[in-house]
Amino acid sequence: QVQLVESGGGLVQAGGSLRLSCAASGRTSSVYRMGWFRQAPGKEREFIAGIRWSDPSTWYADSLKGRFTISRDNAKTTVYLQMNSLKPEDTAVYYCAVGLTTAPGKYDYWGQGTQVTVSS
Repeated sequence: QVQLVESGGGLVQAGGSLRLSCAASGRTSSVYRMGWFRQAPGKEREFIAGIRWSDPSTWYADSLKGRFTISRDNAKTTVYLQMNSLKPEDTAVYYCAVGLTTAPGKYDYWGQGTQVTVSS
């Protein structure tokens, strides 16, 4: 199993920035990809960005590309999400997840989420 703990959420004014962290522990040698998702009240979970653990490949939801950046620290088995120019509509619970296989879009373990609230 892989355990994930997100941190870094909070309240920020529109136009501000936040950096979320997701620390992985457990069977991290099996991690193939990590990703960030979010879910706003009354909405479906939305993909934000993904990163492959073995190389620096990254991919983003088109609507968020340019404002959000995913990165990783292999030594700390931690993935980050830098969020800039935040908007009230970015308010959501943000989750990180890991995928252990190459199956496209498949994530096997999820964190508990961290709340991000953007005030106008």
